[in-house]
Amino acid sequence: MTAAAGASVLPADLQRPAYGAASLADVLPGVSAALGAPVHRGDLPADPLGLTEALRGARRVAVLLVDGLGADLIRAHADLAPTLAAMTSPAGDLAAPCPSTTPVSLTTLGTGLPPGSHGVLGFVTDVPGEDRTLNHTQWADDPDPTEWMAQPTVFQRAAAEGVAVTAVGPWAYAGSGLTEAAYRGANYTGAVGHGDLTALMRTALDAGSRALVYGYLAELDLTGHVRGVDSPSWRAQLALVDGLVAQLVDGLPDDGALLVTADHGMLDVPAHTRFDLDEETDLADGVRLLAGEPRARYVHAEPGAQADVLDRWREILGDRAWVVGRDEAIATGVFGPVADALAARIGDVVALARGSWALVSPRLEPGPSRLAAYHGSLTATELAIPLLAAHGRALG
Repeated sequence: MTAAAGASVLPADLQRPAYGAASLADVLPGVSAALGAPVHRGDLPADPLGLTEALRGARRVAVLLVDGLGADLIRAHADLAPTLAAMTSPAGDLAAPCPSTTPVSLTTLGTGLPPGSHGVLGFVTDVPGEDRTLNHTQWADDPDPTEWMAQPTVFQRAAAEGVAVTAVGPWAYAGSGLTEAAYRGANYTGAVGHGDLTALMRTALDAGSRALVYGYLAELDLTGHVRGVDSPSWRAQLALVDGLVAQLVDGLPDDGALLVTADHGMLDVPAHTRFDLDEETDLADGVRLLAGEPRARYVHAEPGAQADVLDRWREILGDRAWVVGRDEAIATGVFGPVADALAARIGDVVALARGSWALVSPRLEPGPSRLAAYHGSLTATELAIPLLAAHGRALG
């Protein structure tokens, strides 16, 4: 492992995820422990969130991840989400991983490990030695998901201990590379809408004497990206999410519990804080490949050009982003300990946006560059995610 957490310092406005203490990586290990199937995670504790106690008596646990449902957003719109606002918070806010983006977060949740251990290290990353990138949301079977993400999942481990394990998510993602990496070991059931997801999760909770059921909702995140997180459309979508959660709570078995969490927060990016990388032609000098996304860039340099590229990106971006070399980024611990074999997936230069800046490339990414809201960096708004709980009648 390559790691020296704390050897380098983050800017005051960016935060290091608290892996092994209060992060998304700690949710499923805690649930599995509560169901009598504790997960060994090396140096990380089995249940730092105290879910064994919070879920005491639960034999059937549902975990719903709402894409883009940042903790700050719930607090700002509690009037639109009365069910979510009324749920208890067994461990307070948690932290999303770095980068704070969906493929990284889903794999972090599924494995119970930081990104540096499981290897899904960005929305788009370099495939080392092949001069190409991998978009993890468009991933089919190349690279082989079992090789690209070789760690066992919490789902696999819980299933091996006799827990009935189900993952319910979008029908279109059944069999995708990301599904195979993040949810390996779970019985993946494709849902065709919110009502279908609710019904499928309820049915799965009744499977076996002990059950772990995971559900994933994508639409709030998409609405935020396209319309903005304070738009009428986003507010309407949040109300729909709250209604779905209410249905799940009402349908909990007596010995059941529901946890609601998210993969990241989100913030609107106005026109005046969009930095067009294409217009700064000097930034392309010595660059072999640009990966990542607008608030979390990985820059891969031509051989021998790493130092010049780092200096140039630092000088031109200034305080719009935290710009560091790969080794310095790893040394901060933002990825957790990074396995030596996985380090090359991180750029030679890492640029994490500060404030509300986004580093867009309309030429390379015409669609993503036009979005209204983004995530990916390490601001408090992007990192803070909820962990909310409701219990069945016998437990509540």
